[in-house]
Amino acid sequence: MKSEKIDIHAHIIPEHIPDLKKKYGYGGFIHLEHHRPSFANMRRDDGTFFREIGQNCWDPEWILRDMDAHQVDKMVLCTIPVLFSYWAEPAHTLDWSKYLNDHLASVVNRFPDRFIGLGTVPMQAPDLAIEELRRCKEELGFPGIEIGTNINQLNLSEKIFDPIWAAAESLNAAILVHPWEMMGQADMQKYWLPWLVGMPAECSRAICSCIFGGVFDRYPKLKMMFCHGGGSFPFTLGRVQHGYDSRPDLCAIDVLEGPKNYVGKFWVDGITHDLKTLEFLIDLMGADKIAYGTDYPFPLGDLEHGKFIEQATSISAEVKAQIMGGTARAFLGI
Repeated sequence: MKSEKIDIHAHIIPEHIPDLKKKYGYGGFIHLEHHRPSFANMRRDDGTFFREIGQNCWDPEWILRDMDAHQVDKMVLCTIPVLFSYWAEPAHTLDWSKYLNDHLASVVNRFPDRFIGLGTVPMQAPDLAIEELRRCKEELGFPGIEIGTNINQLNLSEKIFDPIWAAAESLNAAILVHPWEMMGQADMQKYWLPWLVGMPAECSRAICSCIFGGVFDRYPKLKMMFCHGGGSFPFTLGRVQHGYDSRPDLCAIDVLEGPKNYVGKFWVDGITHDLKTLEFLIDLMGADKIAYGTDYPFPLGDLEHGKFIEQATSISAEVKAQIMGGTARAFLGI
């Protein structure tokens, strides 16, 4: 019997984006330039090119075609991080978040058996973020939200975000933490290094911030999943623990336990692109803390939709079933 296959990490964008510069009175936002059939350029409103995307980034029927071809039962959709717009005026980010969330809800409502939505909220303004989080959960029916690894370069451990974590915990809302605004990005533009080096580092930054900043202690029922296999964190955990042990005066000023004790208190997706790496992750985290994901439809994603997991002879059928569907259900509370 085929086990259920739930992709925990995929993206979607509205086909048409309003002129936000005209609407809000200042620039910096992304717009879409449909320059040829089935493709569009994402550009900032100053004309700066970001990336080209295909129709499978906005058309749910195209997405379903790929899902069916790879036997994906359900896909968790969330916005593209460049659209977070945490830098904008809070009221405008809230308005923009509502636009994105309403669009996402319309897609989920069209295909409720295939899609699950994770909303976006104005994290730079906790009161407004909680307002939209509650709407996502209680009105739109989303199990949670997607957020960035940092908020305007503030770490997730900053006390300003505590009300959001408290609200998410009380609502049993799942939080998918996605890397963006990578540290050091301006210093490593060549070779796509912000995506190859910066993103894994951003995931580790977010996890370490939550550990050392006591987030998991203050909110023990908070459900956080970190993208891209937890980035570089799992593979530098020994160094992080050694730092805690050797320099507690620097590392242990807020944390209650050693970093290794927090493994199991958060989730990661399984986007490792490598079987040996995934085996290590399973050994470290446990299959119940790892969920199959793809980062669909982007080039750095697993566009073979978990084929390397399904074909692995070193992973038991039980563990595969947990990763491919069971963990997502538990994390999302569905």
